[in-house]
Amino acid sequence: MEKITFNLTELHKYGTAFFEYLALRKQFFVDQLGWDIPHDDDVEMDQYDNPKAYYSLVLKDGKVVAGGRAMATTAQWGSHTYMLRDAVEGKIIGIPNTIVNEVEVTARVWECTRVVVSSEIRDPAESAECLALIVNGLAEQALEQNGTELMALSRPSLLRALRKIGYNPRAIGEPYVNSDDGRRYVAMSMPLVEEIAEKPHHMPVPKATHIAKHSLVHAPIKL
Repeated sequence: MEKITFNLTELHKYGTAFFEYLALRKQFFVDQLGWDIPHDDDVEMDQYDNPKAYYSLVLKDGKVVAGGRAMATTAQWGSHTYMLRDAVEGKIIGIPNTIVNEVEVTARVWECTRVVVSSEIRDPAESAECLALIVNGLAEQALEQNGTELMALSRPSLLRALRKIGYNPRAIGEPYVNSDDGRRYVAMSMPLVEEIAEKPHHMPVPKATHIAKHSLVHAPIKL
Protein backbone atom coordinates (compact mmCIF):
# COMPACT_ATOMS: atom_id res chain seq x y z
CA MET A 1 0.00 0.00 0.00
CA GLU A 2 1.04 3.59 -0.55
CA LYS A 3 -0.24 7.06 0.20
CA ILE A 4 -0.81 10.17 -1.89
CA THR A 5 -1.30 13.68 -0.51
CA PHE A 6 -2.72 16.78 -2.19
CA ASN A 7 -5.08 19.74 -1.97
CA LEU A 8 -7.65 20.81 -4.55
CA THR A 9 -5.05 22.55 -6.71
CA GLU A 10 -3.23 19.23 -7.15
CA LEU A 11 -5.99 16.61 -7.33
CA HIS A 12 -5.83 16.52 -11.14
CA LYS A 13 -2.43 14.85 -10.85
CA TYR A 14 -4.01 11.70 -9.45
CA GLY A 15 -6.72 10.88 -11.95
CA THR A 16 -9.94 9.70 -10.28
CA ALA A 17 -8.43 9.19 -6.81
CA PHE A 18 -10.35 12.11 -5.25
CA PHE A 19 -13.66 10.89 -6.72
CA GLU A 20 -12.92 7.39 -5.41
CA TYR A 21 -12.35 8.82 -1.94
CA LEU A 22 -15.67 10.69 -2.05
CA ALA A 23 -17.38 7.48 -3.19
CA LEU A 24 -15.78 5.55 -0.34
CA ARG A 25 -17.06 8.16 2.10
CA LYS A 26 -20.57 7.79 0.69
CA GLN A 27 -20.45 4.01 1.05
CA PHE A 28 -19.39 4.23 4.70
CA PHE A 29 -20.94 7.36 6.20
CA VAL A 30 -24.21 7.36 4.23
CA ASP A 31 -24.92 3.77 3.13
CA GLN A 32 -23.49 2.01 6.19
CA LEU A 33 -23.89 4.49 9.06
CA GLY A 34 -26.96 6.30 7.72
CA TRP A 35 -25.67 9.82 8.30
CA ASP A 36 -27.89 12.63 7.02
CA ILE A 37 -25.19 14.52 5.13
CA PRO A 38 -24.91 15.94 1.59
CA HIS A 39 -24.57 13.20 -1.05
CA ASP A 40 -25.90 11.86 -4.33
CA ASP A 41 -26.02 8.32 -5.70
CA ASP A 42 -22.24 8.19 -6.08
CA VAL A 43 -20.41 10.43 -3.62
CA GLU A 44 -20.54 12.28 -0.31
CA MET A 45 -19.12 15.80 -0.33
CA ASP A 46 -19.65 18.65 2.12
CA GLN A 47 -18.80 22.29 2.80
CA TYR A 48 -15.33 21.38 4.09
CA ASP A 49 -14.20 19.97 0.75
CA ASN A 50 -12.90 23.37 -0.27
CA PRO A 51 -9.53 24.92 -1.23
CA LYS A 52 -8.50 25.08 2.44
CA ALA A 53 -8.59 21.27 2.76
CA TYR A 54 -5.72 18.82 2.43
CA TYR A 55 -6.07 15.10 1.76
CA SER A 56 -4.17 11.92 2.47
CA LEU A 57 -5.35 8.81 0.60
CA VAL A 58 -4.18 5.21 0.73
CA LEU A 59 -3.96 3.11 -2.42
CA LYS A 60 -3.81 -0.66 -2.79
CA ASP A 61 -3.18 -2.03 -6.27
CA GLY A 62 -3.98 1.44 -7.65
CA LYS A 63 -7.36 1.67 -5.91
CA VAL A 64 -8.28 4.08 -3.09
CA VAL A 65 -8.99 2.01 0.02
CA ALA A 66 -8.72 4.66 2.75
CA GLY A 67 -8.36 8.37 3.29
CA GLY A 68 -8.75 11.42 5.47
CA ARG A 69 -9.02 15.20 5.26
CA ALA A 70 -7.52 18.01 7.33
CA MET A 71 -7.35 21.79 7.49
CA ALA A 72 -5.85 24.39 9.80
CA THR A 73 -8.15 25.77 12.48
CA THR A 74 -7.56 29.22 10.93
CA ALA A 75 -9.35 28.07 7.76
CA GLN A 76 -12.47 29.88 6.59
CA TRP A 77 -14.51 29.38 3.43
CA GLY A 78 -17.59 31.55 3.15
CA SER A 79 -19.57 31.31 6.38
CA HIS A 80 -17.83 28.09 7.47
CA THR A 81 -14.59 27.64 9.39
CA TYR A 82 -13.75 24.10 10.51
CA MET A 83 -16.21 21.47 11.71
CA LEU A 84 -15.74 21.54 15.50
CA ARG A 85 -15.73 25.35 15.61
CA ASP A 86 -18.85 25.46 13.43
CA ALA A 87 -20.50 22.98 15.83
CA VAL A 88 -19.72 25.23 18.81
CA GLU A 89 -21.18 28.18 16.88
CA GLY A 90 -24.40 26.24 16.21
CA LYS A 91 -23.90 25.72 12.47
CA ILE A 92 -23.87 21.90 12.57
CA ILE A 93 -26.93 19.70 13.02
CA GLY A 94 -26.45 16.84 15.48
CA ILE A 95 -23.16 17.84 17.11
CA PRO A 96 -23.61 19.56 20.51
CA ASN A 97 -22.15 23.05 20.91
CA THR A 98 -20.36 21.81 24.02
CA ILE A 99 -18.31 19.28 22.01
CA VAL A 100 -14.93 20.89 22.85
CA ASN A 101 -13.76 22.62 26.00
CA GLU A 102 -12.01 25.36 24.02
CA VAL A 103 -12.22 26.56 20.40
CA GLU A 104 -8.83 26.66 18.70
CA VAL A 105 -7.99 29.26 16.04
CA THR A 106 -4.30 28.88 15.31
CA ALA A 107 -2.13 27.64 12.44
CA ARG A 108 -0.50 25.25 14.91
CA VAL A 109 -3.67 23.16 15.32
CA TRP A 110 -5.25 21.27 12.42
CA GLU A 111 -8.56 19.41 12.35
CA CYS A 112 -8.85 15.98 10.76
CA THR A 113 -12.22 14.77 9.40
CA ARG A 114 -13.79 12.06 7.23
CA VAL A 115 -11.27 9.33 8.05
CA VAL A 116 -12.43 6.12 6.40
CA VAL A 117 -11.04 2.67 5.61
CA SER A 118 -12.75 0.44 3.03
CA SER A 119 -14.67 -2.60 4.25
CA GLU A 120 -12.55 -4.55 1.77
CA ILE A 121 -9.63 -4.15 4.21
CA ARG A 122 -10.42 -6.97 6.65
CA ASP A 123 -6.97 -7.79 7.98
CA PRO A 124 -6.34 -5.85 11.25
CA ALA A 125 -2.69 -5.32 10.34
CA GLU A 126 -3.65 -3.79 6.97
CA SER A 127 -6.28 -1.64 8.66
CA ALA A 128 -3.65 -0.34 11.09
CA GLU A 129 -1.32 0.35 8.18
CA CYS A 130 -4.06 2.32 6.42
CA LEU A 131 -4.62 4.46 9.52
CA ALA A 132 -0.89 5.04 9.90
CA LEU A 133 -0.54 6.12 6.27
CA ILE A 134 -3.54 8.46 6.49
CA VAL A 135 -2.23 10.17 9.61
CA ASN A 136 1.29 10.18 8.19
CA GLY A 137 0.12 12.10 5.12
CA LEU A 138 -1.96 14.60 7.06
CA ALA A 139 0.83 15.12 9.58
CA GLU A 140 3.37 15.77 6.82
CA GLN A 141 1.18 18.47 5.27
CA ALA A 142 0.44 20.09 8.63
CA LEU A 143 4.10 20.06 9.69
CA GLU A 144 5.10 21.71 6.40
CA GLN A 145 2.90 24.65 7.40
CA ASN A 146 4.03 24.81 11.04
CA GLY A 147 1.22 22.67 12.39
CA THR A 148 2.06 20.91 15.65
CA GLU A 149 -1.23 19.34 16.72
CA LEU A 150 -4.05 17.38 15.10
CA MET A 151 -7.61 17.35 16.47
CA ALA A 152 -10.66 15.34 15.41
CA LEU A 153 -14.13 14.16 16.32
CA SER A 154 -13.94 10.39 16.46
CA ARG A 155 -15.06 7.14 18.00
CA PRO A 156 -13.29 6.50 21.33
CA SER A 157 -11.78 3.39 19.75
CA LEU A 158 -9.72 5.60 17.42
CA LEU A 159 -7.76 6.94 20.39
CA ARG A 160 -6.67 3.38 21.21
CA ALA A 161 -5.80 2.69 17.57
CA LEU A 162 -3.68 5.86 17.36
CA ARG A 163 -1.76 4.91 20.49
CA LYS A 164 -0.92 1.56 18.90
CA ILE A 165 0.75 3.32 15.95
CA GLY A 166 2.82 5.67 18.10
CA TYR A 167 0.70 8.76 18.78
CA ASN A 168 -0.50 10.15 22.12
CA PRO A 169 -4.12 11.34 21.68
CA ARG A 170 -6.27 12.70 24.49
CA ALA A 171 -9.95 13.56 24.81
CA ILE A 172 -10.66 17.31 24.81
CA GLY A 173 -14.41 17.23 25.53
CA GLU A 174 -17.26 15.09 26.72
CA PRO A 175 -18.52 12.24 24.50
CA TYR A 176 -21.97 12.33 22.91
CA VAL A 177 -24.18 9.86 21.05
CA ASN A 178 -24.78 10.49 17.36
CA SER A 179 -28.51 10.36 16.62
CA ASP A 180 -27.96 8.98 13.09
CA ASP A 181 -25.94 5.87 13.98
CA GLY A 182 -26.34 5.56 17.77
CA ARG A 183 -22.57 5.53 18.31
CA ARG A 184 -20.52 7.49 20.83
CA TYR A 185 -18.08 10.16 19.59
CA VAL A 186 -15.61 12.40 21.38
CA ALA A 187 -13.33 15.29 20.40
CA MET A 188 -9.65 14.41 20.64
CA SER A 189 -6.29 16.05 20.08
CA MET A 190 -2.70 14.84 19.74
CA PRO A 191 0.71 16.40 19.16
CA LEU A 192 2.51 15.85 15.88
CA VAL A 193 6.13 14.85 16.26
CA GLU A 194 8.29 14.82 13.13
CA GLU A 195 9.94 11.53 13.99
CA ILE A 196 6.56 9.84 14.40
CA ALA A 197 5.14 11.53 11.34
CA GLU A 198 7.92 10.02 9.29
CA LYS A 199 7.19 6.50 10.53
CA PRO A 200 4.02 6.48 12.69
CA HIS A 201 3.44 2.75 12.81
CA HIS A 202 7.11 1.80 13.35
CA MET A 203 7.24 0.10 9.96
CA PRO A 204 8.68 1.34 6.66
CA VAL A 205 6.27 3.79 5.06
CA PRO A 206 6.41 3.76 1.24
CA LYS A 207 6.79 6.98 -0.67
CA ALA A 208 3.78 8.11 -2.69
CA THR A 209 4.50 7.27 -6.32
CA HIS A 210 1.02 6.58 -7.68
CA ILE A 211 -0.28 8.83 -10.43
CA ALA A 212 -3.47 7.33 -11.80
CA LYS A 213 -4.01 7.32 -15.51
CA HIS A 214 -6.80 9.54 -16.78
CA SER A 215 -9.53 7.31 -18.36
CA LEU A 216 -8.81 7.33 -10.11
CA VAL A 217 -15.90 12.75 10.63
CA HIS A 218 -20.34 14.34 10.03
CA ALA A 219 -21.27 17.91 9.16
CA PRO A 220 -24.59 18.83 7.58
CA ILE A 221 -25.33 22.52 7.31
CA LYS A 222 -27.80 23.92 9.82
CA LEU A 223 -30.60 25.66 7.96
